[in-house]
Amino acid sequence: MRTPTTSGYTILGAGVMGLCTAVELASRGGRVTLVDPQPEPGPHACSWWAGGMLAPFCEGETAEEPVIRLGQTAADWWAAQGVEVIRRGTLVLALGRDRAELDRFAARTREHRWMGGEELAALEPDLDGRFHRGLFFPTEAHLTPRVALCTLRARAAALGVAFARTAPEGQRIDCRGLAARDALPELRGVKGEMLVLRLPDLALSRPIRLLHPRIPVYLVPRGGGIYMLGATMIESAQRGRASVRSVMELLSAVYALHPAFGEAEILEIGTDARPAFPDNVPRLIRRDGTLFLNGLYRHGYLMAPALARMAADHLLSGEPVELLQ
Repeated sequence: MRTPTTSGYTILGAGVMGLCTAVELASRGGRVTLVDPQPEPGPHACSWWAGGMLAPFCEGETAEEPVIRLGQTAADWWAAQGVEVIRRGTLVLALGRDRAELDRFAARTREHRWMGGEELAALEPDLDGRFHRGLFFPTEAHLTPRVALCTLRARAAALGVAFARTAPEGQRIDCRGLAARDALPELRGVKGEMLVLRLPDLALSRPIRLLHPRIPVYLVPRGGGIYMLGATMIESAQRGRASVRSVMELLSAVYALHPAFGEAEILEIGTDARPAFPDNVPRLIRRDGTLFLNGLYRHGYLMAPALARMAADHLLSGEPVELLQ
């Protein structure tokens, strides 16, 4: 096995990909400097606005095979870093008029089971009587992204990772997301919009995906009556305000899930652009002496651990790894 370079590793970008890579390299003895204008986790990072669903089988509806396979290791990796991972599965539902969407989703995914109304009510009592059938993915999990980022930063610091605003010498690893388009012009932006709601009177305990032919949504519980509602997928690199149309559609969907959300308090509306390659598969790219880890698309917390492990394997052993170009 190759030993860590004497000049160390310089990671550009302190979002979820940069932090995962820093922790993975440092835990194997690498000397790591993490470079970002704002190295503390915050709203400047795309990963701040994520849903945090570790749902490889649900993502299999549209994702390619590597995402499904490699994403299955994410929950254990996050738990090993000290992040609270909630393993209560994922519930997929559809309104009566959209029941064909549920059949289509079932045909394109695996590791689920059908549930009738009574079983659904046993899982989520506050949905009693609202849905007569649904899909349950029991092995899936979720986490709270902002807590995970802060926990991972603390873990990196404990492992000796240095944080800087300018890059020292060393093997460069570029994890800048969409900002790396200056070197990876094939990257595109996919805008996602989300809301944070508070509704203490409703107690849902696991992520719920509500299918719709045009704008499927997901609802992720954060605890204490707080829910993250997302998310749109708009082909745009624009970072800024959410559109009125998107907010109205998201709120309409969650109201259809349960009318009690009509009384929810909107705590936050957020938006950012996810980096994606044309095929929506993340990868490692060797270019001009730099190793790029990018293209996480909507799979940031699901795929960043796998890419970080691949990067460490490649840098320490020199051998080719999966998803490396």
